[in-house]
Amino acid sequence: MSTIFGKIISGEIPSVKLYENSLVLAIKDLYPVAPVHILIIPKKKYKSLQEIPEKELSIVTEIVSVAQRIAKEMGIGDNYRFLTNNGKEAGQSIFHLHFHLIGGKKLGSMA
Repeated sequence: MSTIFGKIISGEIPSVKLYENSLVLAIKDLYPVAPVHILIIPKKKYKSLQEIPEKELSIVTEIVSVAQRIAKEMGIGDNYRFLTNNGKEAGQSIFHLHFHLIGGKKLGSMA
């Protein structure tokens, strides 16, 4: 069964798209924790960061490039958090790799 991100990528579930190319999709998070909370999702399904084959690691470069562009456009280029969770015990709840770009307010410690 497809994840919610797979359904968003395929257009089955609507989203607020901020950026899209052949490799990645960036959307507004439905449950933001800050004024800017964007999800950047590779279109190819990787279960987690650890699951990307070595020969396909260039997808991470593409995701970081998109994050930098969006952060600048959103006015948070100098102050943001960019993260992903890898595995259930690390807090991953959707097993389709995705990154959170969070900013627009002072962010607390990650402890």
